[in-house]
Amino acid sequence: MRKIINSPENFVDEVIDGILLAHGDKLRAADADRRAIVRTDAGTRGKVGIVTGGGSGHLPLFLGYVGHGLASGVAVGNVFSSPSPEQIHAATVASDDGAGVLYLYGNYGGDVYTFDLAADMCEGDGIRTRTVLGTDDLLSAPPERAETRRGVAGLFFTYKTAGAAAERGDDLDTVAEIAQRTCDRTRTMGVGLSPTILPAAGEPTFTLDDGEMEIGIGIHGEPGQHRGPLETADEITDRFTAELLRELPVGEGDKVAVLVNGLGATPLEELYVIYRRLHATITERGAQISHVYIGEYATSLEMAGASVSLCHLDDELAELLSAPADSPFFEQAAGSAGEANTEAPGEKAKDVPATRASTARDIATVENPGPARELLLAVTDVLPSHADELRALDAALGDGDLGITVSSGARAVHEALAALPENAAIHEVLRTAGSAFASANPSTFAALLGGGTLAAATAVAKDDEEGDAPVVALSALISRIAERGGAEIGDKTVLDVLDAVLHSFEESAEQTLQERIDRAVHVARDAVEKSASLPSRRGRAAWVGERSIGHKDPGQVAALRFLEALAATVHAN
Repeated sequence: MRKIINSPENFVDEVIDGILLAHGDKLRAADADRRAIVRTDAGTRGKVGIVTGGGSGHLPLFLGYVGHGLASGVAVGNVFSSPSPEQIHAATVASDDGAGVLYLYGNYGGDVYTFDLAADMCEGDGIRTRTVLGTDDLLSAPPERAETRRGVAGLFFTYKTAGAAAERGDDLDTVAEIAQRTCDRTRTMGVGLSPTILPAAGEPTFTLDDGEMEIGIGIHGEPGQHRGPLETADEITDRFTAELLRELPVGEGDKVAVLVNGLGATPLEELYVIYRRLHATITERGAQISHVYIGEYATSLEMAGASVSLCHLDDELAELLSAPADSPFFEQAAGSAGEANTEAPGEKAKDVPATRASTARDIATVENPGPARELLLAVTDVLPSHADELRALDAALGDGDLGITVSSGARAVHEALAALPENAAIHEVLRTAGSAFASANPSTFAALLGGGTLAAATAVAKDDEEGDAPVVALSALISRIAERGGAEIGDKTVLDVLDAVLHSFEESAEQTLQERIDRAVHVARDAVEKSASLPSRRGRAAWVGERSIGHKDPGQVAALRFLEALAATVHAN
Protein backbone atom coordinates (compact mmCIF):
# COMPACT_ATOMS: atom_id res chain seq x y z
CA MET A 1 0.00 0.00 0.00
CA ARG A 2 1.46 3.34 -1.05
CA LYS A 3 -0.15 6.26 0.74
CA ILE A 4 1.19 9.47 2.24
CA ILE A 5 -0.17 8.90 5.72
CA ASN A 6 1.08 8.45 9.26
CA SER A 7 -1.10 5.80 10.82
CA PRO A 8 -4.35 4.51 9.31
CA GLU A 9 -6.09 4.98 12.66
CA ASN A 10 -5.37 8.72 12.73
CA PHE A 11 -5.85 9.38 9.02
CA VAL A 12 -9.28 11.05 9.10
CA ASP A 13 -8.57 13.15 12.19
CA GLU A 14 -5.32 14.38 10.71
CA VAL A 15 -7.10 15.26 7.45
CA ILE A 16 -9.62 17.30 9.42
CA ASP A 17 -6.85 18.95 11.42
CA GLY A 18 -5.19 20.04 8.20
CA ILE A 19 -8.43 21.38 6.74
CA LEU A 20 -9.33 23.35 9.86
CA LEU A 21 -5.82 24.78 10.10
CA ALA A 22 -5.81 25.78 6.44
CA HIS A 23 -9.36 27.15 6.31
CA GLY A 24 -10.07 28.43 9.79
CA ASP A 25 -11.49 31.63 8.31
CA LYS A 26 -14.34 29.65 6.76
CA LEU A 27 -14.80 26.51 8.88
CA ARG A 28 -14.90 25.65 12.58
CA ALA A 29 -15.38 22.50 14.62
CA ALA A 30 -18.74 22.12 16.34
CA ASP A 31 -17.83 19.30 18.72
CA ALA A 32 -14.89 18.11 20.76
CA ASP A 33 -13.76 15.35 18.38
CA ARG A 34 -13.90 17.77 15.40
CA ARG A 35 -16.06 15.41 13.35
CA ALA A 36 -18.87 18.01 13.21
CA ILE A 37 -17.73 20.94 11.03
CA VAL A 38 -19.75 24.08 10.25
CA ARG A 39 -19.35 27.41 8.53
CA THR A 40 -17.92 30.08 10.79
CA ASP A 41 -21.23 32.00 10.53
CA ALA A 42 -23.48 28.94 10.99
CA GLY A 43 -26.45 29.40 13.29
CA THR A 44 -26.20 33.19 13.37
CA ARG A 45 -28.22 34.40 10.39
CA GLY A 46 -31.79 33.26 11.01
CA LYS A 47 -31.84 31.22 7.78
CA VAL A 48 -32.42 27.55 7.08
CA GLY A 49 -29.42 25.40 7.85
CA ILE A 50 -28.32 22.53 5.62
CA VAL A 51 -26.42 19.64 7.17
CA THR A 52 -24.84 16.89 5.13
CA GLY A 53 -22.53 14.05 5.99
CA GLY A 54 -21.07 10.68 5.18
CA GLY A 55 -17.84 8.77 5.17
CA SER A 56 -14.45 10.28 4.52
CA GLY A 57 -12.54 9.47 1.36
CA HIS A 58 -14.77 11.36 -1.06
CA LEU A 59 -13.45 14.93 -0.96
CA PRO A 60 -14.78 17.32 -1.93
CA LEU A 61 -18.08 15.48 -1.43
CA PHE A 62 -19.72 16.25 1.93
CA LEU A 63 -17.11 18.33 3.78
CA GLY A 64 -16.09 20.25 0.68
CA TYR A 65 -19.58 21.74 0.19
CA VAL A 66 -19.84 23.52 3.52
CA GLY A 67 -19.77 27.20 2.72
CA HIS A 68 -21.65 30.28 1.56
CA GLY A 69 -24.49 29.36 -0.79
CA LEU A 70 -24.02 25.67 0.00
CA ALA A 71 -24.37 23.60 3.19
CA SER A 72 -23.96 25.05 6.66
CA GLY A 73 -22.58 21.95 8.37
CA VAL A 74 -21.31 18.41 7.95
CA ALA A 75 -20.74 15.30 10.04
CA VAL A 76 -17.66 13.34 9.03
CA GLY A 77 -17.34 9.57 9.44
CA ASN A 78 -14.33 7.33 9.05
CA VAL A 79 -13.30 6.32 5.54
CA PHE A 80 -16.43 5.04 3.76
CA SER A 81 -18.25 4.87 7.13
CA SER A 82 -21.23 6.77 8.49
CA PRO A 83 -20.84 9.56 11.03
CA SER A 84 -22.43 9.02 14.42
CA PRO A 85 -25.83 10.45 15.44
CA GLU A 86 -24.04 12.58 18.04
CA GLN A 87 -21.82 14.15 15.38
CA ILE A 88 -24.80 14.87 13.13
CA HIS A 89 -26.67 16.30 16.09
CA ALA A 90 -23.76 18.59 16.95
CA ALA A 91 -23.61 19.91 13.37
CA THR A 92 -27.38 20.43 13.41
CA VAL A 93 -27.42 22.36 16.68
CA ALA A 94 -24.58 24.58 15.44
CA SER A 95 -26.40 25.20 12.12
CA ASP A 96 -29.83 26.07 13.51
CA ASP A 97 -30.94 29.62 14.24
CA GLY A 98 -34.63 29.01 14.53
CA ALA A 99 -35.49 28.41 10.86
CA GLY A 100 -34.91 24.64 10.92
CA VAL A 101 -32.35 22.39 9.23
CA LEU A 102 -32.46 20.35 6.04
CA TYR A 103 -30.64 17.02 6.07
CA LEU A 104 -29.19 16.46 2.61
CA TYR A 105 -27.03 13.41 1.97
CA GLY A 106 -26.65 10.25 -0.11
CA ASN A 107 -29.00 7.30 0.15
CA TYR A 108 -26.90 4.77 2.06
CA GLY A 109 -28.38 2.57 4.80
CA GLY A 110 -25.96 3.47 7.58
CA ASP A 111 -26.26 7.20 6.86
CA VAL A 112 -30.05 7.02 6.79
CA TYR A 113 -30.17 5.32 10.18
CA THR A 114 -27.78 7.72 11.86
CA PHE A 115 -29.38 10.85 10.40
CA ASP A 116 -32.81 9.60 11.49
CA LEU A 117 -31.50 9.10 15.01
CA ALA A 118 -30.00 12.57 14.97
CA ALA A 119 -33.37 13.95 13.82
CA ASP A 120 -34.98 12.27 16.82
CA MET A 121 -32.42 13.89 19.11
CA CYS A 122 -33.02 17.30 17.49
CA GLU A 123 -36.77 16.96 17.86
CA GLY A 124 -36.23 16.73 21.60
CA ASP A 125 -34.26 19.98 21.36
CA GLY A 126 -37.09 21.70 19.50
CA ILE A 127 -35.14 21.84 16.21
CA ARG A 128 -37.24 21.09 13.15
CA THR A 129 -35.57 18.98 10.45
CA ARG A 130 -36.47 17.76 6.99
CA THR A 131 -34.62 15.11 4.96
CA VAL A 132 -33.87 14.84 1.24
CA LEU A 133 -31.84 11.92 -0.06
CA GLY A 134 -29.62 11.95 -3.13
CA THR A 135 -30.60 9.02 -5.37
CA ASP A 136 -28.94 9.93 -8.65
CA ASP A 137 -26.88 6.75 -9.28
CA LEU A 138 -28.93 5.47 -12.21
CA LEU A 139 -27.60 1.92 -12.46
CA SER A 140 -27.82 1.12 -8.75
CA ALA A 141 -31.52 0.21 -9.08
CA PRO A 142 -34.14 0.03 -11.85
CA PRO A 143 -36.60 2.90 -12.44
CA GLU A 144 -39.39 1.19 -10.54
CA ARG A 145 -37.16 1.24 -7.45
CA ALA A 146 -35.55 4.62 -8.08
CA GLU A 147 -36.06 5.64 -4.47
CA THR A 148 -33.52 2.98 -3.42
CA ARG A 149 -30.73 4.28 -5.62
CA ARG A 150 -27.44 5.54 -4.22
CA GLY A 151 -26.50 9.20 -4.06
CA VAL A 152 -23.26 10.11 -5.80
CA ALA A 153 -21.78 13.11 -7.64
CA GLY A 154 -25.18 14.51 -8.66
CA LEU A 155 -25.61 15.61 -5.03
CA PHE A 156 -23.50 18.60 -6.03
CA PHE A 157 -26.41 20.09 -7.98
CA THR A 158 -28.66 19.73 -4.94
CA TYR A 159 -26.17 21.37 -2.59
CA LYS A 160 -26.02 24.22 -5.05
CA THR A 161 -29.75 24.80 -5.55
CA ALA A 162 -30.81 24.15 -1.95
CA GLY A 163 -27.92 26.24 -0.64
CA ALA A 164 -28.89 29.14 -2.90
CA ALA A 165 -32.54 28.86 -1.80
CA ALA A 166 -31.53 28.93 1.87
CA GLU A 167 -29.24 31.88 1.20
CA ARG A 168 -32.06 33.93 -0.33
CA GLY A 169 -34.21 33.32 2.76
CA ASP A 170 -36.62 30.55 1.70
CA ASP A 171 -38.30 28.63 4.52
CA LEU A 172 -37.47 25.02 5.37
CA ASP A 173 -40.31 23.46 3.38
CA THR A 174 -39.40 25.47 0.29
CA VAL A 175 -35.70 24.63 0.57
CA ALA A 176 -36.61 20.95 0.97
CA GLU A 177 -38.93 21.08 -2.05
CA ILE A 178 -36.21 22.63 -4.20
CA ALA A 179 -33.71 20.04 -3.02
CA GLN A 180 -36.13 17.21 -3.81
CA ARG A 181 -36.96 18.67 -7.20
CA THR A 182 -33.27 18.85 -8.04
CA CYS A 183 -32.72 15.24 -6.95
CA ASP A 184 -35.72 14.08 -8.98
CA ARG A 185 -34.30 15.74 -12.09
CA THR A 186 -30.71 14.46 -11.69
CA ARG A 187 -29.13 11.23 -12.91
CA THR A 188 -25.54 9.94 -12.77
CA MET A 189 -23.57 7.12 -14.37
CA GLY A 190 -19.97 6.16 -13.69
CA VAL A 191 -17.18 3.87 -14.82
CA GLY A 192 -14.37 2.44 -12.71
CA LEU A 193 -10.93 1.61 -14.10
CA SER A 194 -8.99 0.78 -10.94
CA PRO A 195 -9.82 0.24 -7.27
CA THR A 196 -9.37 2.38 -4.21
CA ILE A 197 -7.37 1.17 -1.21
CA LEU A 198 -8.71 1.76 2.29
CA PRO A 199 -5.98 3.13 4.60
CA ALA A 200 -7.09 0.92 7.50
CA ALA A 201 -7.29 -2.28 5.44
CA GLY A 202 -4.48 -1.81 2.96
CA GLU A 203 -6.41 -3.85 0.42
CA PRO A 204 -8.17 -2.82 -2.82
CA THR A 205 -11.94 -2.57 -2.59
CA PHE A 206 -12.32 -4.59 -5.80
CA THR A 207 -10.19 -6.02 -8.57
CA LEU A 208 -10.16 -5.50 -12.31
CA ASP A 209 -7.98 -7.32 -14.80
CA ASP A 210 -5.69 -5.31 -17.03
CA GLY A 211 -7.67 -3.63 -19.79
CA GLU A 212 -11.00 -4.01 -17.99
CA MET A 213 -13.58 -1.45 -16.93
CA GLU A 214 -16.72 -1.63 -14.81
CA ILE A 215 -19.77 0.44 -15.71
CA GLY A 216 -22.00 1.53 -12.84
CA ILE A 217 -19.48 0.98 -10.06
CA GLY A 218 -20.25 2.74 -6.77
CA ILE A 219 -18.04 5.27 -5.02
CA HIS A 220 -17.18 2.69 -2.37
CA GLY A 221 -16.35 0.04 -4.95
CA GLU A 222 -19.84 -1.46 -5.08
CA PRO A 223 -20.25 -3.69 -8.15
CA GLY A 224 -21.69 -2.17 -11.30
CA GLN A 225 -23.85 -3.66 -14.03
CA HIS A 226 -21.28 -4.34 -16.74
CA ARG A 227 -17.68 -5.50 -16.66
CA GLY A 228 -15.75 -5.88 -19.88
CA PRO A 229 -12.85 -4.69 -22.03
CA LEU A 230 -11.97 -1.02 -21.74
CA GLU A 231 -13.74 1.00 -24.42
CA THR A 232 -12.84 4.32 -26.00
CA ALA A 233 -13.87 7.59 -24.35
CA ASP A 234 -16.58 8.10 -26.96
CA GLU A 235 -17.95 4.59 -26.49
CA ILE A 236 -18.08 5.00 -22.72
CA THR A 237 -19.72 8.41 -23.03
CA ASP A 238 -22.28 7.05 -25.48
CA ARG A 239 -23.15 4.34 -22.96
CA PHE A 240 -23.69 7.03 -20.36
CA THR A 241 -25.78 9.34 -22.49
CA ALA A 242 -27.99 6.56 -23.84
CA GLU A 243 -29.00 5.60 -20.30
CA LEU A 244 -29.11 9.11 -18.87
CA LEU A 245 -31.26 10.54 -21.66
CA ARG A 246 -33.60 7.57 -21.48
CA GLU A 247 -34.64 8.70 -18.01
CA LEU A 248 -34.12 12.41 -18.65
CA PRO A 249 -35.51 12.77 -22.19
CA VAL A 250 -34.36 16.33 -22.81
CA GLY A 251 -35.07 17.89 -26.17
CA GLU A 252 -35.56 21.13 -28.07
CA GLY A 253 -35.41 24.15 -25.78
CA ASP A 254 -34.64 22.22 -22.58
CA LYS A 255 -31.91 23.40 -20.22
CA VAL A 256 -29.38 20.96 -18.84
CA ALA A 257 -26.59 21.19 -16.29
CA VAL A 258 -23.66 18.83 -16.86
CA LEU A 259 -21.13 17.54 -14.36
CA VAL A 260 -18.18 15.43 -15.57
CA ASN A 261 -16.55 14.12 -12.43
CA GLY A 262 -13.22 12.43 -11.80
CA LEU A 263 -13.14 9.73 -9.13
CA GLY A 264 -9.71 10.62 -7.74
CA ALA A 265 -7.04 9.39 -10.15
CA THR A 266 -8.32 10.44 -13.57
CA PRO A 267 -6.50 13.20 -15.48
CA LEU A 268 -8.56 16.31 -16.08
CA GLU A 269 -7.75 16.02 -19.78
CA GLU A 270 -9.70 12.76 -19.98
CA LEU A 271 -12.75 14.40 -18.41
CA TYR A 272 -12.73 17.02 -21.15
CA VAL A 273 -12.60 14.29 -23.79
CA ILE A 274 -15.79 12.90 -22.24
CA TYR A 275 -17.42 16.33 -22.19
CA ARG A 276 -16.59 16.89 -25.85
CA ARG A 277 -18.68 13.87 -26.84
CA LEU A 278 -21.40 14.60 -24.31
CA HIS A 279 -21.79 18.17 -25.58
CA ALA A 280 -22.29 16.96 -29.15
CA THR A 281 -24.95 14.42 -28.18
CA ILE A 282 -26.99 16.78 -26.02
CA THR A 283 -26.88 19.77 -28.35
CA GLU A 284 -27.85 17.60 -31.32
CA ARG A 285 -31.16 17.09 -29.52
CA GLY A 286 -31.69 20.85 -29.44
CA ALA A 287 -31.13 21.12 -25.69
CA GLN A 288 -29.11 23.94 -24.15
CA ILE A 289 -26.24 23.12 -21.80
CA SER A 290 -26.58 26.08 -19.49
CA HIS A 291 -24.13 25.03 -16.76
CA VAL A 292 -20.93 22.98 -17.04
CA TYR A 293 -18.82 21.64 -14.20
CA ILE A 294 -15.74 19.51 -14.94
CA GLY A 295 -13.31 18.23 -12.34
CA GLU A 296 -13.27 16.29 -9.09
CA TYR A 297 -16.56 16.82 -7.24
CA ALA A 298 -17.09 13.39 -5.64
CA THR A 299 -14.11 11.08 -5.41
CA SER A 300 -13.20 7.69 -3.98
CA LEU A 301 -9.65 8.17 -2.73
CA GLU A 302 -7.38 7.03 -5.61
CA MET A 303 -9.99 5.24 -7.72
CA ALA A 304 -9.49 5.77 -11.44
CA GLY A 305 -12.65 6.42 -13.41
CA ALA A 306 -15.25 9.06 -14.09
CA SER A 307 -18.93 9.81 -13.82
CA VAL A 308 -21.37 11.99 -15.73
CA SER A 309 -24.29 13.71 -14.04
CA LEU A 310 -27.13 15.48 -15.83
CA CYS A 311 -29.68 17.76 -14.22
CA HIS A 312 -32.75 18.69 -16.27
CA LEU A 313 -33.28 22.28 -15.19
CA ASP A 314 -36.35 24.43 -14.97
CA ASP A 315 -36.01 28.21 -14.89
CA GLU A 316 -35.86 28.42 -11.10
CA LEU A 317 -33.26 25.68 -10.75
CA ALA A 318 -31.15 27.31 -13.46
CA GLU A 319 -31.29 30.61 -11.57
CA LEU A 320 -30.35 28.96 -8.28
CA LEU A 321 -27.52 27.04 -9.90
CA SER A 322 -26.10 30.34 -11.13
CA ALA A 323 -26.10 31.91 -7.66
CA PRO A 324 -22.74 32.67 -6.02
CA ALA A 325 -21.20 30.07 -3.73
CA ASP A 326 -17.96 29.76 -1.84
CA SER A 327 -16.28 27.04 0.20
CA PRO A 328 -12.65 26.01 0.65
CA PHE A 329 -13.20 23.48 -2.15
CA PHE A 330 -15.58 25.28 -4.50
CA GLU A 331 -16.08 28.84 -5.65
CA GLN A 332 -18.55 30.34 -8.09
CA ALA A 333 -19.25 34.00 -8.74
CA ALA A 334 -22.80 35.04 -9.50
CA GLY A 335 -23.87 33.79 -12.93
CA SER A 336 -20.45 32.36 -13.77
CA ALA A 337 -21.32 28.69 -13.98
CA GLY A 338 -20.02 28.49 -17.51
CA GLU A 339 -22.71 28.66 -20.18
CA ALA A 340 -21.60 26.32 -22.91
CA ASN A 341 -20.80 27.25 -26.47
CA THR A 342 -23.25 25.34 -28.66
CA GLU A 343 -21.24 25.71 -31.86
CA ALA A 344 -19.22 22.75 -33.02
CA PRO A 345 -15.44 23.23 -32.90
CA GLY A 346 -14.19 24.93 -36.02
CA GLU A 347 -17.46 26.54 -37.08
CA LYS A 348 -16.22 30.04 -36.28
CA ALA A 349 -13.03 29.43 -38.26
CA LYS A 350 -14.65 28.45 -41.54
CA ASP A 351 -14.39 31.91 -43.05
CA VAL A 352 -10.91 32.71 -41.74
CA PRO A 353 -8.51 33.13 -44.68
CA ALA A 354 -5.61 30.72 -44.92
CA THR A 355 -2.36 31.90 -43.37
CA ARG A 356 0.85 32.06 -45.32
CA ALA A 357 2.10 28.93 -43.55
CA SER A 358 -0.88 26.92 -44.74
CA THR A 359 -0.69 27.88 -48.40
CA ALA A 360 0.92 25.54 -50.93
CA ARG A 361 4.46 26.21 -52.07
CA ASP A 362 6.43 25.04 -55.08
CA ILE A 363 8.41 21.86 -54.45
CA ALA A 364 11.84 21.68 -56.01
CA THR A 365 12.27 18.63 -58.22
CA VAL A 366 15.32 17.06 -59.87
CA GLU A 367 15.91 14.61 -62.66
CA ASN A 368 17.72 12.10 -60.47
CA PRO A 369 16.32 12.45 -56.94
CA GLY A 370 18.09 9.47 -55.41
CA PRO A 371 16.58 6.92 -52.99
CA ALA A 372 15.98 9.17 -49.94
CA ARG A 373 12.21 9.51 -50.31
CA GLU A 374 11.56 5.82 -50.95
CA LEU A 375 13.87 4.74 -48.15
CA LEU A 376 12.20 7.05 -45.65
CA LEU A 377 8.76 5.89 -46.72
CA ALA A 378 9.77 2.31 -45.99
CA VAL A 379 11.47 3.12 -42.68
CA THR A 380 8.60 5.25 -41.35
CA ASP A 381 6.26 2.38 -42.12
CA VAL A 382 8.25 0.20 -39.70
CA LEU A 383 9.12 2.60 -36.86
CA PRO A 384 5.67 2.63 -35.18
CA SER A 385 6.13 -1.07 -34.35
CA HIS A 386 8.77 -0.02 -31.80
CA ALA A 387 6.39 2.26 -29.86
CA ASP A 388 5.99 -0.07 -26.87
CA GLU A 389 9.72 -0.67 -26.52
CA LEU A 390 10.50 3.05 -26.65
CA ARG A 391 7.68 3.88 -24.24
CA ALA A 392 9.00 1.39 -21.68
CA LEU A 393 12.58 2.64 -22.01
CA ASP A 394 11.46 6.24 -21.66
CA ALA A 395 9.22 5.47 -18.69
CA ALA A 396 12.28 4.22 -16.80
CA LEU A 397 14.16 7.49 -17.30
CA GLY A 398 11.61 10.13 -18.28
CA ASP A 399 7.92 10.62 -18.83
CA GLY A 400 7.22 7.65 -21.11
CA ASP A 401 6.09 9.60 -24.16
CA LEU A 402 8.87 8.72 -26.61
CA GLY A 403 6.96 5.76 -28.01
CA ILE A 404 4.06 7.90 -29.13
CA THR A 405 6.41 10.70 -30.22
CA VAL A 406 8.31 8.40 -32.58
CA SER A 407 5.27 6.43 -33.79
CA SER A 408 3.04 9.43 -34.45
CA GLY A 409 5.98 11.32 -35.92
CA ALA A 410 6.83 8.43 -38.26
CA ARG A 411 3.24 8.21 -39.45
CA ALA A 412 3.14 11.96 -40.08
CA VAL A 413 6.41 11.82 -42.01
CA HIS A 414 5.17 8.89 -44.07
CA GLU A 415 1.98 10.73 -44.99
CA ALA A 416 3.83 13.95 -45.82
CA LEU A 417 6.46 12.21 -47.96
CA ALA A 418 3.82 10.22 -49.82
CA ALA A 419 2.31 13.52 -50.91
CA LEU A 420 5.61 14.76 -52.38
CA PRO A 421 6.43 14.28 -56.05
CA GLU A 422 8.53 11.18 -56.64
CA ASN A 423 11.30 13.37 -58.07
CA ALA A 424 11.39 15.82 -55.13
CA ALA A 425 14.88 17.04 -54.36
CA ILE A 426 16.57 15.52 -51.31
CA HIS A 427 16.47 18.80 -49.40
CA GLU A 428 12.71 18.91 -49.97
CA VAL A 429 12.43 15.37 -48.61
CA LEU A 430 14.41 16.32 -45.51
CA ARG A 431 12.51 19.58 -45.01
CA THR A 432 9.17 17.81 -45.29
CA ALA A 433 10.25 15.05 -42.94
CA GLY A 434 11.63 17.43 -40.33
CA SER A 435 8.54 19.63 -40.32
CA ALA A 436 6.15 16.67 -40.12
CA PHE A 437 8.06 14.96 -37.32
CA ALA A 438 8.32 18.12 -35.22
CA SER A 439 4.64 18.95 -35.63
CA ALA A 440 3.04 15.53 -35.18
CA ASN A 441 3.43 15.25 -31.41
CA PRO A 442 5.32 18.30 -30.14
CA SER A 443 7.87 17.37 -27.49
CA THR A 444 11.54 17.97 -26.73
CA PHE A 445 12.67 14.98 -28.77
CA ALA A 446 10.40 15.88 -31.68
CA ALA A 447 11.53 19.49 -31.65
CA LEU A 448 15.23 18.63 -31.51
CA LEU A 449 15.13 15.89 -34.16
CA GLY A 450 12.70 17.82 -36.34
CA GLY A 451 14.73 21.01 -36.07
CA GLY A 452 17.94 19.12 -36.75
CA THR A 453 16.43 17.56 -39.87
CA LEU A 454 15.38 21.01 -41.10
CA ALA A 455 18.96 22.18 -40.59
CA ALA A 456 20.14 19.15 -42.55
CA ALA A 457 17.77 20.10 -45.37
CA THR A 458 19.22 23.60 -45.52
CA ALA A 459 22.78 22.29 -45.49
CA VAL A 460 22.13 19.79 -48.27
CA ALA A 461 20.40 22.46 -50.38
CA LYS A 462 23.38 24.78 -50.00
CA ASP A 463 25.89 22.01 -50.71
CA ASP A 464 24.70 21.77 -54.31
CA GLU A 465 25.68 18.08 -54.52
CA GLU A 466 29.41 18.80 -54.16
CA GLY A 467 29.83 17.03 -50.82
CA ASP A 468 28.89 13.65 -49.37
CA ALA A 469 25.14 14.16 -48.72
CA PRO A 470 24.87 11.81 -45.68
CA VAL A 471 27.88 13.47 -44.03
CA VAL A 472 26.64 16.97 -44.82
CA ALA A 473 23.17 16.17 -43.48
CA LEU A 474 24.41 14.41 -40.32
CA SER A 475 26.87 17.20 -39.52
CA ALA A 476 24.15 19.82 -39.72
CA LEU A 477 21.71 17.61 -37.78
CA ILE A 478 24.18 17.08 -34.94
CA SER A 479 25.20 20.75 -34.77
CA ARG A 480 21.60 21.96 -34.56
CA ILE A 481 20.62 19.41 -31.88
CA ALA A 482 23.69 20.28 -29.80
CA GLU A 483 23.02 24.00 -30.21
CA ARG A 484 19.34 23.81 -29.29
CA GLY A 485 19.51 21.05 -26.66
CA GLY A 486 22.76 21.98 -24.97
CA ALA A 487 24.03 18.40 -24.86
CA GLU A 488 27.58 17.32 -25.54
CA ILE A 489 29.02 14.03 -26.74
CA GLY A 490 29.20 11.73 -23.73
CA ASP A 491 26.10 13.09 -22.01
CA LYS A 492 24.25 9.87 -22.87
CA THR A 493 21.85 11.34 -25.40
CA VAL A 494 20.97 10.61 -29.01
CA LEU A 495 23.98 12.77 -29.96
CA ASP A 496 26.35 9.96 -28.94
CA VAL A 497 24.84 7.62 -31.50
CA LEU A 498 24.55 10.27 -34.21
CA ASP A 499 28.17 11.30 -33.70
CA ALA A 500 29.35 7.67 -33.96
CA VAL A 501 27.33 7.24 -37.15
CA LEU A 502 28.76 10.47 -38.58
CA HIS A 503 32.32 9.24 -38.05
CA SER A 504 31.38 5.91 -39.58
CA PHE A 505 30.04 7.60 -42.70
CA GLU A 506 33.09 9.84 -42.93
CA GLU A 507 35.37 6.78 -42.82
CA SER A 508 33.36 4.75 -45.33
CA ALA A 509 32.95 7.25 -48.13
CA GLU A 510 34.32 4.83 -50.73
CA GLN A 511 31.97 1.97 -49.83
CA THR A 512 28.52 1.19 -51.21
CA LEU A 513 25.41 2.61 -49.53
CA GLN A 514 24.52 -0.82 -48.16
CA GLU A 515 27.99 -1.29 -46.68
CA ARG A 516 27.95 2.19 -45.16
CA ILE A 517 24.57 1.67 -43.50
CA ASP A 518 25.51 -1.81 -42.22
CA ARG A 519 28.63 -0.32 -40.64
CA ALA A 520 26.56 2.55 -39.17
CA VAL A 521 24.20 0.06 -37.53
CA HIS A 522 27.17 -1.74 -35.96
CA VAL A 523 28.71 1.42 -34.48
CA ALA A 524 25.31 2.71 -33.35
CA ARG A 525 24.57 -0.54 -31.54
CA ASP A 526 27.98 -0.38 -29.87
CA ALA A 527 27.38 3.24 -28.81
CA VAL A 528 24.03 2.35 -27.23
CA GLU A 529 25.54 -0.52 -25.23
CA LYS A 530 28.50 1.54 -24.02
CA SER A 531 26.32 4.49 -23.03
CA ALA A 532 24.06 2.30 -20.92
CA SER A 533 26.79 2.08 -18.26
CA LEU A 534 26.96 5.88 -17.96
CA PRO A 535 24.73 8.28 -16.00
CA SER A 536 22.44 10.51 -18.04
CA ARG A 537 23.49 14.15 -17.93
CA ARG A 538 20.89 15.97 -20.03
CA GLY A 539 17.11 16.14 -20.21
CA ARG A 540 14.60 14.43 -17.93
CA ALA A 541 16.80 11.34 -17.66
CA ALA A 542 19.41 13.46 -15.83
CA TRP A 543 16.91 14.07 -13.03
CA VAL A 544 17.18 10.45 -11.88
CA GLY A 545 20.97 10.81 -11.50
CA GLU A 546 22.90 7.63 -10.75
CA ARG A 547 19.72 5.56 -11.09
CA SER A 548 20.02 6.05 -14.87
CA ILE A 549 23.13 3.85 -14.92
CA GLY A 550 22.34 0.52 -16.54
CA HIS A 551 19.43 1.87 -18.58
CA LYS A 552 19.70 2.32 -22.33
CA ASP A 553 18.93 5.85 -23.45
CA PRO A 554 15.56 5.76 -25.25
CA GLY A 555 16.55 8.40 -27.81
CA GLN A 556 19.65 6.42 -28.73
CA VAL A 557 17.58 3.26 -29.15
CA ALA A 558 15.13 5.17 -31.38
CA ALA A 559 18.04 6.22 -33.62
CA LEU A 560 19.31 2.63 -33.67
CA ARG A 561 15.90 1.26 -34.66
CA PHE A 562 15.78 3.84 -37.46
CA LEU A 563 19.15 2.68 -38.80
CA GLU A 564 18.20 -1.00 -38.50
CA ALA A 565 15.02 -0.39 -40.48
CA LEU A 566 17.04 1.56 -43.03
CA ALA A 567 19.52 -1.30 -43.39
CA ALA A 568 16.74 -3.85 -43.78
CA THR A 569 15.13 -1.73 -46.48
CA VAL A 570 18.38 -1.34 -48.43
CA HIS A 571 19.03 -5.09 -48.22
CA ALA A 572 15.51 -5.83 -49.44
CA ASN A 573 16.02 -3.65 -52.47
